[in-house]
Parts: sequence; structure tokens; C-alpha cells
Amino acid sequence: MSVLTLASDPGDATALETAEAHHARLAGELAGRVTMLLTAVDRDSIAAERIHAGLVAFCDRSLLPHAAAEEAALYPAAHGMPEARLLVEGLIGEHRCLTALVDALRAAPDAAEAAADARALHVLFEEHLAKENGLVLPLLAMTPEVCLADLLADMHHDLANGSSTEGSPGDRDDEEGHAGDGGRAEAAGGCGGACGCGGAEEADEPELDVRDVPHALRHATVFGALDAVPAGTAMVLIAPHDPLPLLARIEQRAPGVFSVEYLERGPETWRLRLRHR
Repeated sequence: MSVLTLASDPGDATALETAEAHHARLAGELAGRVTMLLTAVDRDSIAAERIHAGLVAFCDRSLLPHAAAEEAALYPAAHGMPEARLLVEGLIGEHRCLTALVDALRAAPDAAEAAADARALHVLFEEHLAKENGLVLPLLAMTPEVCLADLLADMHHDLANGSSTEGSPGDRDDEEGHAGDGGRAEAAGGCGGACGCGGAEEADEPELDVRDVPHALRHATVFGALDAVPAGTAMVLIAPHDPLPLLARIEQRAPGVFSVEYLERGPETWRLRLRHR
């Protein structure tokens, strides 16, 4: 079923697509950061601590302000509908759980202690967005008395004028989940995976396996992971194909920040080292 059949007018159909794409960016970046943390905990405790701090900062500047803006702008309209009242109250309760998990992440004495809360945060947030995307947003878009486009405009106005820095130059992504800054993908030679050069170094580098990540979230997930890679370190990306479009997106974000070395070139799996210069 197309989005247009779920909306009362073309403007709300576009607004619905925009909201879902923004959710995909948030979910992807969170997934990337959590995956990097869980991987680094077992490999490099110093890197894990930096990733842990970056995850908390992302939640404070993007995830939690987004949830608060939804409660202020979107939820009241849905709560006024008898068929959605209990659902919205449940979603507000989930916002409280998300906040509690972020507080637990912030208070964790080290990255190892934060790992379980990070995993729970990731799972809860994806389940929460599935309800918003599948139930709340379509209901608002289908209701002629409600203008979803106006509600989203109010929501983003609140974000832009509040304490949140979501959408700031360092973190702004377009509505397809492509970040506005970052690193340049530059082929760095290497053996192409034939000899496994750099194997000892690679063993201590966190890996991000996106082979099972939904396509709509894949780029945002990688960008979130790259944002968690400190300068002077690297991560290994595992992909189901040669990720040339992704590398082009990385290059567009901020030329010169990341170098790329192929460690394996198919036919089933591609492995690349992305080094933050």
C-alpha cells in the first residue's frame, strides 16, 4: 500500500514519508553507535569509553529532544482520538523508559557496565518507532481534521528553538538518513583481502556488520558508527556487496577525514577498513 493511500492529502503524504525517513536516520545512528560500543567493549576498553560518551551525547542532543518534541506537537492530536488514546499513553510511558535507559548509560561507571543498557535502549527505540510509523503517523495522516504537515512543522520549530542541537551542522542528516558531514572515502590500496595484511591491527578494531541491516537504515547505521570512531583509529565494515554508493556518501560528508582499505572483495562478503585520519 502506498503512502498516498494512507494520507488525506498529498501534503500529509509527503510529511508522512519525511517523518519515517527521519526516524530511520535516528534509528540507524543509534544502531551504529550501540553496535560499535558492544564490539569495542571486548576489544579496546579505551575506545569503548569514548564511544560510550559519544552515545550518551547523541541521546542528549538528538534522541531525547526528539521524543520531547513528539509529546509536545504530535501526541496531543493523536491522544484526542478515542482509538489512539491508550496507544499514545503507552508511547509516553516508553519515552520515560528511554529516558531512564539514557540516565543509566550516563551513570554507568564504565563502558562494560553500559553495554546492557545500550542494547536495551536500541531494542526499545526500534520497537517504539515501529508503533509510531505503523500506527500513530498513518492515523494522523489519514484524518482530514488533522494536518500532519503542520504538526511536524511545529515539532521541528520546537526542536530548532529549544535547548536541543539536533540538526546542527555536525549532526544534520538529510531526510534519507545521509549525514551532512563526516569523512571522505579514499581508496588506500591494500591487497584487496588476498593476503589479510594488517591482520594484527584489525583484530583490535571494532567491526560493523551491516549485512542484516535493513537497506533503509544501512547508510545511517554506518554514519552513526563512523561518528563513534575517534581520530587515529579505525573500524572494519562488513557488507554484502561492494559499497561504492556508501563510500561516495561518506566522501560527500567531509572530504579527507576517512581513508578506505579493502580487506576482502567478495564474492559473498566485502570487508573494508575505514580509518579516521
